[in-house]
Amino acid sequence: MAVSERATVLIVDDEPDVTDAYAAQLREQYEVTTAYSGQAALDELGPAIDVVLLDRRMPDISGDDILKRIRESDLQARVAMVTAVDPDFDIIDMPFDDYVVKPVSRADLYETIERLQSCAAYQNQLREYYALTSKVAALKATKTDVELQTSKEFQELEDRIEEHRAELDEMVDRFDETDYEAIFRDVGGRAEPTFDE
Repeated sequence: MAVSERATVLIVDDEPDVTDAYAAQLREQYEVTTAYSGQAALDELGPAIDVVLLDRRMPDISGDDILKRIRESDLQARVAMVTAVDPDFDIIDMPFDDYVVKPVSRADLYETIERLQSCAAYQNQLREYYALTSKVAALKATKTDVELQTSKEFQELEDRIEEHRAELDEMVDRFDETDYEAIFRDVGGRAEPTFDE
């Protein structure tokens, strides 16, 4: 998803007042869906969700378990834990993209979502860049230098690679340390989504 597109944000918290307050603050800029329980969150999850703001402690299914289910699925949603639980060493192996401790201001919410969108856009751009460079490598392995130099299609491919490289460089120039951590989290293999309790 491009950063300029209107993201869909799922807010998950078992305190309806908190959930509704976040939703009211975000609706101006984002498509917002809410869930007041872990099970309701699992019911709402799908490919249309770009960002999940996820409370850790809920009575039915914990935010930690929901995060695990998201990562075991093929969903590409970015997840920020938005919680009153102070971080401890148990977070080291948790595959979230950001960790925000309550109370959270409107500015904090917007900043978190924008950062997660930027990281997602960077990963998409990097994926496209890699695909293009793989095509160049495959062609260089089978074509002569003359064939490559005289091919209009090959020259256009190289131009596209340069454009992608420039866009990646611009994105990187805007990143801070937390952006790098979010981008390079472990995204290992993912199975088909299964959200039945």
